[in-house]
Amino acid sequence: MKQQSIFRGVATALITPLTENGVDYPALKKLIDWQIGEGIDALVICGTTGESSTLSDAEHRQVLKFALDAAGGRVPMIAGTGSNDTAYAISLTQYACQIGYDGVLVVTPYYNKTTQNGLVASFTAIANAATKPVILYNVPSRTGVNIEPATYAKLAKVPMIAAIKEANGNISKVVETAALVGDQLDIYSGNDDQIVPIMACGGQGVISVLSNVLPKETVQLCRKFFDGDVAGAMELQKKYLPLINALFCEVNPIPAKAAMAAMGFCENYLNLPLVPMEEAHRQTLLQCMRDVGLNV
Repeated sequence: MKQQSIFRGVATALITPLTENGVDYPALKKLIDWQIGEGIDALVICGTTGESSTLSDAEHRQVLKFALDAAGGRVPMIAGTGSNDTAYAISLTQYACQIGYDGVLVVTPYYNKTTQNGLVASFTAIANAATKPVILYNVPSRTGVNIEPATYAKLAKVPMIAAIKEANGNISKVVETAALVGDQLDIYSGNDDQIVPIMACGGQGVISVLSNVLPKETVQLCRKFFDGDVAGAMELQKKYLPLINALFCEVNPIPAKAAMAAMGFCENYLNLPLVPMEEAHRQTLLQCMRDVGLNV
């Protein structure tokens, strides 16, 4: 891994507990303490799963600060600071770095659907404003734009760009990227159904939605792989696949929020345009949770 590696293993893309009155900070503190107690390797605050796109600027910054204080240096902390507006992403990135985050997660600029040259220019501008390592987040199913392997090769030369969260779903592209960037960029899976495949391509772990619900078990999956028990890791990958599928049967984080509410961590409340999970899907999710031993 390159010198600026932020973590190895599992970083939970943490939900943001909400009520109709705003962020539920006591619930957020409880979640952070539980995640750390379960042995999670790192936390991502205000990513997609944290509903960053519907938090106000004030809420976004307050959640980042509160979560950082709540974690108290116990695990590496990564702030979601991406935006479809590069100037705003720079502002959030600078704030996160200033208050003490260990790294930032920057999604491709959604909706604008810029060119590959535009991606290089935007990510470079953000990275040049950062004083902590930057993880690029590629999720074309949500953003409408894909980071191509050749573009990663260019971005790998930018000093503060340290890693990739890859959620394009295309293992062939991951292999191509790994061949081009070598050990210049850490690669993390952005899809819970591809944790083992991406680690087999040289990946350093996962930024996970599943680990909201099963932090200890997701960490165990990665550790089995890193300890050389690839077959054991793959057995866990297969074991949790029905739950993973249920967590993505509606757009993330709708099912994750329903799952965490069922576990007693928060209200099943999301900011519009997201709405609570359809009941038939929720019942399927709850059954998948019971099937892996959760008491819901």
